[in-house]
Amino acid sequence: MIVSTEIDGTTLQLGRPDESDGHWIGQEEILKQLLACWLVVDDADLALTPRLVGTPGIGKTTLGMSGARVRKQDLYIYQCTADTRPEDLLVTPVLAESGKIAYHASPLVTAMIRGGICILDEGNRMNEKSWASLAPLLDHRRYVESIVAGITIHAHKDFRCAVTMNDDESTFEIPDYILSRLQPTLGLSFPSREDELAILKYHLPFAEEEMLNLTVEFLQQAHELKLDFSTRDGINLLRYAVKRLSQDSDHPLSKDAAWRESLERCLGEEALDLQSLADRKSQTLGGTNVPMGLGDFFFNPGDPLHPDYQDDDEFDDDDDDT
Repeated sequence: MIVSTEIDGTTLQLGRPDESDGHWIGQEEILKQLLACWLVVDDADLALTPRLVGTPGIGKTTLGMSGARVRKQDLYIYQCTADTRPEDLLVTPVLAESGKIAYHASPLVTAMIRGGICILDEGNRMNEKSWASLAPLLDHRRYVESIVAGITIHAHKDFRCAVTMNDDESTFEIPDYILSRLQPTLGLSFPSREDELAILKYHLPFAEEEMLNLTVEFLQQAHELKLDFSTRDGINLLRYAVKRLSQDSDHPLSKDAAWRESLERCLGEEALDLQSLADRKSQTLGGTNVPMGLGDFFFNPGDPLHPDYQDDDEFDDDDDDT
Protein backbone atom coordinates (compact mmCIF):
# COMPACT_ATOMS: atom_id res chain seq x y z
CA MET A 1 0.00 0.00 0.00
CA ILE A 2 1.45 3.36 -1.09
CA VAL A 3 0.98 6.14 1.43
CA SER A 4 1.26 9.75 0.36
CA THR A 5 0.92 13.22 1.80
CA GLU A 6 0.61 16.69 0.32
CA ILE A 7 2.85 19.63 1.19
CA ASP A 8 2.24 23.04 -0.43
CA GLY A 9 0.40 21.42 -3.31
CA THR A 10 3.09 18.79 -3.97
CA THR A 11 2.28 15.14 -3.35
CA LEU A 12 4.99 13.05 -1.70
CA GLN A 13 5.04 9.27 -1.75
CA LEU A 14 6.20 8.13 1.68
CA GLY A 15 8.42 5.18 2.48
CA ARG A 16 7.82 2.26 4.80
CA PRO A 17 9.43 1.77 8.21
CA ASP A 18 12.19 -0.75 8.72
CA GLU A 19 10.89 -3.86 10.45
CA SER A 20 14.22 -5.62 10.97
CA ASP A 21 14.82 -7.29 14.30
CA GLY A 22 17.39 -5.33 16.27
CA HIS A 23 17.81 -6.69 19.79
CA TRP A 24 20.37 -4.93 21.98
CA ILE A 25 22.26 -7.19 24.41
CA GLY A 26 24.39 -5.88 27.28
CA GLN A 27 25.96 -2.41 27.63
CA GLU A 28 22.76 -0.92 29.01
CA GLU A 29 24.49 2.36 29.83
CA ILE A 30 25.07 3.30 26.17
CA LEU A 31 21.40 2.60 25.41
CA LYS A 32 20.38 4.89 28.29
CA GLN A 33 22.67 7.61 26.93
CA LEU A 34 21.03 7.37 23.50
CA LEU A 35 17.54 7.55 24.97
CA ALA A 36 18.58 10.59 27.03
CA CYS A 37 19.60 12.36 23.80
CA TRP A 38 16.09 11.87 22.44
CA LEU A 39 14.30 13.16 25.54
CA VAL A 40 12.54 16.53 25.54
CA VAL A 41 12.24 17.87 29.08
CA ASP A 42 10.51 21.20 28.41
CA ASP A 43 8.50 22.99 25.72
CA ALA A 44 11.60 25.06 25.00
CA ASP A 45 13.83 21.99 24.79
CA LEU A 46 14.96 20.18 21.63
CA ALA A 47 16.04 16.60 21.07
CA LEU A 48 19.71 15.99 20.30
CA THR A 49 21.14 14.18 17.27
CA PRO A 50 24.02 12.07 18.61
CA ARG A 51 26.90 10.44 16.80
CA LEU A 52 27.22 6.70 17.44
CA VAL A 53 30.90 5.99 16.86
CA GLY A 54 32.79 2.69 16.76
CA THR A 55 34.47 0.09 14.58
CA PRO A 56 32.42 -1.58 11.82
CA GLY A 57 30.26 -4.44 13.07
CA ILE A 58 30.19 -3.39 16.71
CA GLY A 59 26.41 -2.79 16.80
CA LYS A 60 25.86 0.93 16.19
CA THR A 61 22.83 0.43 13.94
CA THR A 62 21.40 -2.21 16.27
CA LEU A 63 21.69 0.27 19.14
CA GLY A 64 19.64 2.83 17.19
CA MET A 65 17.05 0.20 16.28
CA SER A 66 16.73 -0.82 19.92
CA GLY A 67 16.30 2.81 20.98
CA ALA A 68 13.41 3.18 18.52
CA ARG A 69 11.82 0.02 19.89
CA VAL A 70 12.08 1.25 23.48
CA ARG A 71 10.37 4.50 22.45
CA LYS A 72 7.77 2.56 20.42
CA GLN A 73 8.34 4.65 17.31
CA ASP A 74 8.64 3.64 13.66
CA LEU A 75 12.23 3.29 12.51
CA TYR A 76 13.66 4.44 9.18
CA ILE A 77 17.24 3.79 8.09
CA TYR A 78 19.08 5.69 5.39
CA GLN A 79 22.35 4.19 4.16
CA CYS A 80 24.79 7.01 3.44
CA THR A 81 27.37 6.58 0.67
CA ALA A 82 30.09 8.67 -0.95
CA ASP A 83 27.84 9.51 -3.91
CA THR A 84 24.70 10.37 -1.92
CA ARG A 85 23.14 13.52 -3.38
CA PRO A 86 20.85 15.98 -1.56
CA GLU A 87 17.90 14.80 -3.65
CA ASP A 88 18.64 11.19 -2.63
CA LEU A 89 18.70 12.26 0.98
CA LEU A 90 15.47 14.29 0.79
CA VAL A 91 13.07 13.95 -2.17
CA THR A 92 13.74 12.06 -5.40
CA PRO A 93 11.78 12.73 -8.63
CA VAL A 94 10.63 9.55 -10.39
CA LEU A 95 8.93 9.18 -13.75
CA ALA A 96 5.54 7.56 -13.06
CA GLU A 97 3.60 5.26 -15.42
CA SER A 98 1.36 8.17 -16.36
CA GLY A 99 4.38 10.01 -17.69
CA LYS A 100 4.21 12.58 -14.90
CA ILE A 101 6.86 13.20 -12.28
CA ALA A 102 6.20 11.58 -8.89
CA TYR A 103 8.10 12.71 -5.81
CA HIS A 104 9.34 10.04 -3.42
CA ALA A 105 10.30 10.96 0.12
CA SER A 106 13.48 9.38 1.49
CA PRO A 107 13.45 7.38 4.74
CA LEU A 108 14.71 10.54 6.49
CA VAL A 109 11.92 12.77 5.17
CA THR A 110 9.32 10.05 5.79
CA ALA A 111 10.46 9.89 9.43
CA MET A 112 10.28 13.69 9.65
CA ILE A 113 6.70 13.74 8.38
CA ARG A 114 5.42 10.77 10.36
CA GLY A 115 7.23 11.53 13.60
CA GLY A 116 9.47 8.48 13.45
CA ILE A 117 13.13 7.84 14.16
CA CYS A 118 15.75 7.93 11.41
CA ILE A 119 19.21 6.41 11.60
CA LEU A 120 21.64 7.94 9.12
CA ASP A 121 23.90 4.93 8.77
CA GLU A 122 27.64 5.47 8.16
CA GLY A 123 27.17 9.22 7.98
CA ASN A 124 30.86 10.00 7.60
CA ARG A 125 30.84 8.36 4.18
CA MET A 126 28.63 11.19 2.92
CA ASN A 127 29.96 14.30 1.18
CA GLU A 128 29.66 17.87 2.46
CA LYS A 129 27.08 18.97 -0.13
CA SER A 130 24.59 16.42 1.18
CA TRP A 131 25.35 17.30 4.80
CA ALA A 132 24.76 20.97 4.00
CA SER A 133 21.18 20.16 2.97
CA LEU A 134 20.56 18.89 6.52
CA ALA A 135 21.99 21.88 8.40
CA PRO A 136 18.59 23.51 9.14
CA LEU A 137 17.13 20.18 10.25
CA LEU A 138 19.88 19.56 12.78
CA ASP A 139 19.49 22.86 14.64
CA HIS A 140 16.55 24.76 16.12
CA ARG A 141 14.92 25.33 12.70
CA ARG A 142 13.97 21.64 12.25
CA TYR A 143 13.21 21.70 8.51
CA VAL A 144 14.71 20.80 5.15
CA GLU A 145 14.27 22.43 1.76
CA SER A 146 13.83 20.23 -1.29
CA ILE A 147 15.08 22.12 -4.34
CA VAL A 148 13.81 19.32 -6.61
CA ALA A 149 10.22 19.42 -5.32
CA GLY A 150 10.27 23.13 -4.49
CA ILE A 151 8.94 22.66 -0.97
CA THR A 152 9.98 23.16 2.65
CA ILE A 153 9.38 20.18 4.95
CA HIS A 154 9.10 20.72 8.69
CA ALA A 155 9.87 17.93 11.13
CA HIS A 156 7.15 16.45 13.34
CA LYS A 157 7.69 17.19 17.03
CA ASP A 158 8.28 13.48 17.70
CA PHE A 159 10.95 13.13 15.01
CA ARG A 160 14.29 11.85 16.29
CA CYS A 161 17.58 11.14 14.55
CA ALA A 162 21.01 9.61 15.18
CA VAL A 163 24.05 9.21 12.95
CA THR A 164 26.32 6.17 12.99
CA MET A 165 29.97 6.67 12.07
CA ASN A 166 32.61 4.05 11.48
CA ASP A 167 35.87 4.64 13.25
CA ASP A 168 38.11 3.95 10.24
CA GLU A 169 40.01 5.78 7.51
CA SER A 170 37.69 5.12 4.54
CA THR A 171 35.51 8.12 5.33
CA PHE A 172 35.05 11.83 4.61
CA GLU A 173 36.03 14.62 6.96
CA ILE A 174 32.75 16.10 8.20
CA PRO A 175 32.83 19.94 8.40
CA ASP A 176 32.81 21.53 11.83
CA TYR A 177 29.49 23.33 11.32
CA ILE A 178 27.85 19.93 10.91
CA LEU A 179 29.77 18.23 13.72
CA SER A 180 28.64 21.00 16.07
CA ARG A 181 25.05 19.93 15.31
CA LEU A 182 25.74 16.22 15.87
CA GLN A 183 26.16 16.10 19.62
CA PRO A 184 26.98 14.32 21.83
CA THR A 185 29.37 11.60 20.66
CA LEU A 186 28.49 8.18 22.03
CA GLY A 187 31.38 5.75 21.65
CA LEU A 188 30.64 2.04 21.52
CA SER A 189 33.19 -0.35 22.99
CA PHE A 190 33.61 -4.06 22.40
CA PRO A 191 31.30 -6.23 24.53
CA SER A 192 32.43 -8.27 27.52
CA ARG A 193 32.88 -12.02 27.15
CA GLU A 194 29.50 -12.71 28.76
CA ASP A 195 27.68 -10.23 26.53
CA GLU A 196 29.46 -11.39 23.38
CA LEU A 197 28.54 -15.00 24.10
CA ALA A 198 24.91 -13.94 24.63
CA ILE A 199 24.92 -12.06 21.30
CA LEU A 200 26.27 -15.09 19.45
CA LYS A 201 23.69 -17.36 21.08
CA TYR A 202 20.92 -14.92 20.15
CA HIS A 203 21.89 -14.93 16.46
CA LEU A 204 22.91 -18.60 16.27
CA PRO A 205 20.87 -20.54 18.85
CA PHE A 206 21.61 -23.75 16.91
CA ALA A 207 25.42 -23.50 17.29
CA GLU A 208 27.10 -25.98 19.63
CA GLU A 209 28.63 -24.74 22.86
CA GLU A 210 32.16 -25.73 21.84
CA MET A 211 31.93 -23.71 18.62
CA LEU A 212 30.48 -20.73 20.48
CA ASN A 213 33.31 -20.78 23.00
CA LEU A 214 35.99 -21.02 20.31
CA THR A 215 34.53 -17.93 18.64
CA VAL A 216 34.18 -15.92 21.84
CA GLU A 217 37.72 -16.70 22.94
CA PHE A 218 39.03 -15.58 19.55
CA LEU A 219 37.04 -12.33 19.67
CA GLN A 220 38.03 -11.52 23.23
CA GLN A 221 41.71 -12.06 22.44
CA ALA A 222 41.34 -9.80 19.39
CA HIS A 223 39.69 -7.08 21.51
CA GLU A 224 42.47 -7.32 24.09
CA LEU A 225 45.07 -6.87 21.36
CA LYS A 226 43.11 -3.86 20.01
CA LEU A 227 42.38 -5.55 16.68
CA ASP A 228 39.23 -4.59 14.81
CA PHE A 229 37.58 -8.00 14.53
CA SER A 230 33.98 -7.41 15.58
CA THR A 231 31.06 -9.42 16.89
CA ARG A 232 29.65 -9.33 13.34
CA ASP A 233 32.84 -11.06 12.18
CA GLY A 234 32.30 -13.68 14.86
CA ILE A 235 28.72 -14.28 13.75
CA ASN A 236 29.78 -14.74 10.13
CA LEU A 237 32.68 -17.10 10.82
CA LEU A 238 30.58 -19.17 13.24
CA ARG A 239 27.69 -19.37 10.78
CA TYR A 240 30.01 -20.67 8.04
CA ALA A 241 31.69 -23.16 10.42
CA VAL A 242 28.30 -24.60 11.40
CA LYS A 243 27.38 -24.99 7.73
CA ARG A 244 30.66 -26.78 6.99
CA LEU A 245 30.08 -29.16 9.88
CA SER A 246 26.62 -30.12 8.66
CA GLN A 247 27.54 -30.29 4.97
CA ASP A 248 29.05 -33.78 4.51
CA SER A 249 27.90 -36.53 6.84
CA ASP A 250 30.06 -39.16 5.06
CA HIS A 251 33.33 -37.30 5.58
CA PRO A 252 32.62 -34.79 8.33
CA LEU A 253 35.18 -32.24 9.45
CA SER A 254 36.11 -32.07 13.10
CA LYS A 255 34.71 -29.08 14.94
CA ASP A 256 38.17 -27.57 15.37
CA ALA A 257 39.05 -28.06 11.69
CA ALA A 258 35.72 -26.56 10.53
CA TRP A 259 36.13 -23.56 12.81
CA ARG A 260 39.74 -22.97 11.76
CA GLU A 261 38.84 -23.20 8.08
CA SER A 262 35.98 -20.76 8.61
CA LEU A 263 38.28 -18.33 10.42
CA GLU A 264 40.72 -18.33 7.53
CA ARG A 265 38.03 -18.05 4.84
CA CYS A 266 36.09 -15.26 6.58
CA LEU A 267 38.83 -13.16 8.18
CA GLY A 268 41.97 -14.13 6.26
CA GLU A 269 45.04 -16.22 6.98
CA GLU A 270 46.50 -13.47 9.16
CA ALA A 271 43.69 -14.01 11.68
CA LEU A 272 45.19 -17.42 12.53
CA ASP A 273 47.93 -15.67 14.52
CA LEU A 274 46.48 -12.67 16.33
CA GLN A 275 49.65 -11.81 18.23
CA SER A 276 51.71 -11.53 15.05
CA LEU A 277 48.96 -9.48 13.44
CA ALA A 278 48.90 -7.12 16.44
CA ASP A 279 52.70 -6.77 16.31
CA ARG A 280 52.61 -5.89 12.61
CA LYS A 281 49.85 -3.39 13.21
CA SER A 282 51.85 -1.77 16.01
CA GLN A 283 54.88 -1.44 13.74
CA THR A 284 52.73 0.04 10.96
CA LEU A 285 51.35 2.64 13.36
CA GLY A 286 54.79 3.53 14.65
CA GLY A 287 55.24 1.23 17.64
CA THR A 288 58.61 1.56 19.34
CA ASN A 289 60.71 0.94 16.27
CA VAL A 290 62.88 3.62 14.68
CA PRO A 291 61.44 4.61 11.27
CA MET A 292 63.40 3.28 8.31
CA GLY A 293 65.27 5.71 6.12
CA LEU A 294 66.01 5.34 2.43
CA GLY A 295 69.46 3.92 3.17
CA ASP A 296 67.90 1.04 5.15
CA PHE A 297 66.45 -0.38 1.96
CA PHE A 298 69.89 -0.65 0.29
CA PHE A 299 72.50 -1.15 3.03
CA ASN A 300 72.74 -2.95 6.38
CA PRO A 301 73.18 -0.61 9.37
CA GLY A 302 76.80 -1.76 9.74
CA ASP A 303 77.72 -1.17 6.11
CA PRO A 304 80.23 1.72 5.65
CA LEU A 305 78.07 2.91 2.73
CA HIS A 306 75.01 3.32 4.97
CA PRO A 307 74.26 7.07 5.47
CA ASP A 308 74.15 6.65 9.27
CA TYR A 309 77.25 4.45 9.53
CA GLN A 310 79.57 5.35 12.37
CA ASP A 311 83.12 4.00 12.79
CA ASP A 312 83.51 3.12 16.49
CA ASP A 313 87.32 2.99 16.17
CA GLU A 314 87.29 6.55 14.90
CA PHE A 315 85.46 7.72 18.01
CA ASP A 316 87.81 5.72 20.24
CA ASP A 317 90.82 7.45 18.65
CA ASP A 318 89.25 10.83 19.25
CA ASP A 319 88.72 9.92 22.88
CA ASP A 320 92.39 8.98 23.29
CA ASP A 321 93.52 12.31 21.90
CA THR A 322 91.57 14.35 24.43
